[in-house]
Parts: sequence; C-alpha cells; structure tokens
Amino acid sequence: MLAGVASIKAQQTRMNVIGNNLANVNTTAYKGSRVTFQDMLAQTIRGAGRPNNETGGTNPIQFGLGVLVAGTDVFNEQGSLNATNRPTDLAIQGNGFFMTSNGLRTAFTRDGSFDLDANGDMVHRATGERVMGWDFIKQGDQETSTPITAGSSLNVPLGRLNAVQVTSRASFAGNLSGSVAIGSTRSAPDWTTAARVYDSQGGGHDITIQFFNRQEAPFVPPVAGAVTRWDWRVLDSNGVEIAQSDGGSPEGPGLYYDSNGSPIDMGAPRSVTVLAGAPLQFTVDLNFDEITQLKTIQNNQATSQVSLSDQDGFPPGSLQSFSVSQDGLITGLFTNGLTRALGQIATAIFPNPGGLERTGNNLWRNSDNSGIAVIGQPRTGGRGLINSGFLEQSNVDIGNEFTDLIITQRGFQANTRVVTTVDEMLQDLINMKR
Repeated sequence: MLAGVASIKAQQTRMNVIGNNLANVNTTAYKGSRVTFQDMLAQTIRGAGRPNNETGGTNPIQFGLGVLVAGTDVFNEQGSLNATNRPTDLAIQGNGFFMTSNGLRTAFTRDGSFDLDANGDMVHRATGERVMGWDFIKQGDQETSTPITAGSSLNVPLGRLNAVQVTSRASFAGNLSGSVAIGSTRSAPDWTTAARVYDSQGGGHDITIQFFNRQEAPFVPPVAGAVTRWDWRVLDSNGVEIAQSDGGSPEGPGLYYDSNGSPIDMGAPRSVTVLAGAPLQFTVDLNFDEITQLKTIQNNQATSQVSLSDQDGFPPGSLQSFSVSQDGLITGLFTNGLTRALGQIATAIFPNPGGLERTGNNLWRNSDNSGIAVIGQPRTGGRGLINSGFLEQSNVDIGNEFTDLIITQRGFQANTRVVTTVDEMLQDLINMKR
C-alpha cells in the first residue's frame, strides 16, 4: 500500500508539471519541463551469497518501497519566432538571456516583450523592470567593456534628444571640360559650384568653389603622367577667398589629370577653414577625387558639370525613431537624417542554464548550480543574435504533453488499483476473526 501511495504522489507531481506546461503553451518564451522518477530505497530480505566449492552463489532478495521524484528538467530548446512588427519586441535566436533589473537585483529572461516608459527607459512590459545594457548617451562614449550593474539601464529619449554634426568632409563629383580655353582669370572662373556646410552648433554656411584651367605651355608636370592642371579656390558667403591652390594661404595642391582624364592623387590634403578666428571655426577636407577631365562639348561650347556629392554635416534634429540590430546595437534616427548609436543591449549565458530557478513573470535567477552569468554583446562568445520585431514562442509540444498526460493518468489509475486491492486484502484479513 505504501508503495502505491508513493507512486500516486509521484504521478500527481508529474500531472502538475504537465498541466503547467499546457497552461503555458502560449506564454512568451516559456520553456517546458518534465519530471523524472527514481525507485525508492529497496528493502533487503537477504543479501547476496558468494559461491564456494560446494554451492553456487545466491542473489539478494529485495523488494522496492515505491517511487520518488528524481527531479524536474527544463527544456531550453529554441522556441519558434512570431513576427509582431514592434521595434521594442525582441527575440534571441540561439543561446542567452536578456537582463532586467528592479534596482536591487538582476533577473534573466527570454521574454523580449519590451517597451519604452514615460521616461524613455526600455522596460520589461509585464513587470516594468528596466532592460540592462550600455547607455552610450549616459556614458559619453561607445565603450562596452564596463561592468553591468543593477543601475545599467537603457534609455531612448524620443523627441527629447537633439543632435548636430559638424562638417569635416565634403566630396565633389562631375567633370571639368578639357575643351575650355586655357588661362582663365579669377574674375572669370571656368566653373563655379556651391556647397552648404555646418558648424558644431548646426549653423549652415554657404561656400563657393571655383575651378580654373591652368595648363600653359610649356607644361611642367609635378608628377609623372600628369598632362593637364586645374586650380581651385574657395570663397565664403561674403565672397572672401579663404583657400586656394595657386600660391594663396592656406594652399592645397591643384588638380592634375593623366592622358585619360583621370585624377592623379597628389597625397596632400585639400582643406578649408570656415569662420576662421571665430569660436565656432571648423575645418573641412575637400575631396575632388571623383572629378574627371574629359573634353565635353554641348551646343558647340565646352561644358563642365561639378557639384557637391556628399558632406557629413547635419543641422539640428530631434530623435524621431530607433532600430535594434542583430548584435543588440540601438541606433537612433533623427529628423535631420543623422543616425547615431544610442546604446547596446547586454545578454548573458550560463555554464548550466538548466540550473536557473524560475521566479515567475517569465523571469529567472541564477542558482548555485547554474554558474556565474557571462555577460557580453549578442553574437559574441556563443551568445545568440537578436531579432527586432519578433517574440519567441513557448517550446511546449502539445502532442508530447497529451501523450504524457495519458501515460500519467494510467499510472495514477493503476496505483489507485493497488491501494484498493491492498485495502480489500486487509479487510479480508480482519474478517478472518469472524
């Protein structure tokens, strides 16, 4: 009877686990569990006998005392990913856990249903706990080697963060016609183009770039292969010359071309200082490497066409939206078109993830047998990648659970029959007196 009762309790425990698995079949990132059994200590009636010269050996006589629950194991296999199209919904594909904090302790979760609260903090939607990582705005740099603490939260201040970028480089592209007359003067450049550049406070400044055909016979090339030369100069918004290539100050190398009209790299910078002497002065490197020199003629006239192709400055703009890459990098998009790294999500892996303890709300905590959390960036050190706009689903297999449900029910039913039968035997024994 006692063996039957012990089995009933064990089957009841298994039924609890199966019921919990089925209850969480649609729980985000839920990991199913299973129960394993072990036989209880066996009672020995007679020990084993060693064989001798006269008789052979005898086996021990034992009978078991029932069954015990050996443990509950967690299935840490990957769950399927479901598209939600929410940028704050994140799913880990591979190993690892997100990290959340309530300010006092750190918890771990595979549930990436995150959101931004009123302060712009990224939080776990169900509990309000802050998601942990490296906040580049707070740090003032993009360093990810600093230790993660309970206060290492991530903040995305939509509409409240403004950014500008000073222009440091401006590139020009096009063609300078080799058919123009040689010997143009400063009052009559062969081609003029304009560009807008930005200072450190986002103020826009217009500069004018003029090009002059300076090839004169006899032409002495400064480098081998050069057959033609063009000079350039830059004027500020007031028409004052601030840089040139023909003996001015500051001076940069001219433009030299080979017989195919391709530019020759002079190996020296061409730069201009805007707002020279003012507190907001800045230097812009000019890139003319995409300008060719071909003999283009239109309507019987030599035609050049050179314009600004790219510059890396931006006027003031506010944070409009953000995205999360597969390596957990949070990138902000500003209204002026500027993109900037705002933070980095941290993930953790464990030597034994099966040793983690559930704390409810889809959260886990480390235990003595889980090992120490190894924290780092996603896609590094064996950590999985992050998919933005997806949530991981439960890994519970309904078919397996229903099968185990039937087996457990039959095991429970069989052991209740044992108890009933033993009860009838005891009743017959009592009735022997009558």
